[in-house]
Amino acid sequence: MSTWREALKAGEEMLVRAGVPDGAYDAWALMEFAFAMEKSYYFLHADDKMEEKQRERYQEVLEKRAERIPLQQITGSAWFMGYEFYVNDHVLIPRFDTEILVEEAGKLLKQERKLLDLCTGSGCVLLSLLAEHRGLNLTGVGVDISPQALEVAKENARRLDVKAELVESDLFSSVEGKYHVITANPPYIASKEIGQLMPEVRDHEPHLALDGKEDGLYFYRKIVEQAPDYLEESGWLCLEIGYDQGESLKTMMEEQGYDQIRIVKDLAGLDRVVIGQKNGKIRRKENV
Repeated sequence: MSTWREALKAGEEMLVRAGVPDGAYDAWALMEFAFAMEKSYYFLHADDKMEEKQRERYQEVLEKRAERIPLQQITGSAWFMGYEFYVNDHVLIPRFDTEILVEEAGKLLKQERKLLDLCTGSGCVLLSLLAEHRGLNLTGVGVDISPQALEVAKENARRLDVKAELVESDLFSSVEGKYHVITANPPYIASKEIGQLMPEVRDHEPHLALDGKEDGLYFYRKIVEQAPDYLEESGWLCLEIGYDQGESLKTMMEEQGYDQIRIVKDLAGLDRVVIGQKNGKIRRKENV
């Protein structure tokens, strides 16, 4: 019968052999998850023998991770903006880089205005903004084409104790009203690049939330063109983008007539967010 220390070491080795990035961290995270174990307890009991049921339980979650199922899907939990979000395989796992979208959009919010989040997924962008700015008495709406994703977002709204309207919609198809800020983190990976992604992403996260069609810009074109119909005068469009898409989005927004366009870089110095403001000169393409 193994001790806790021996089991953890064996778990680390198993995940490293499976090619899991940072297998040592994940081996501990899975032990912590499987047994609700704090490190202080582990250090006090590291040389105690595990019971057979405990060993089997730990092996079960290790095998899932060795199959490259993301850690967050196994635990059902991902941290974002200091909040713990429920996740499953129907939504993208919130990324640290997306916090830049939340931070930049948050600077534009005003008292008692409306906020729309397209492709809301887990709701991490919308719900973080509402939670971070409770004092502004905002009205928040999140839309997604996936009803399963919206169920995840509803659960996260409950957990964060924020009110949001969550609507099944293909981008703007079921959206009504005008908004001061529209945010979106749409699918932006070119179809041909999906197969080159890490197994955790390629095989276990929803392609519906990843695939940006031929050049990765398909959904941006739709959003940039249609957003003015749903923005207040001088309202803002804030988009997360891929590292190599900044100039393309900037040009797209310039051609559509947005003002105050700027690209925001992430901590690695890569383009991450593009922002533009609606003005009276913007016209839909079919009206040009």
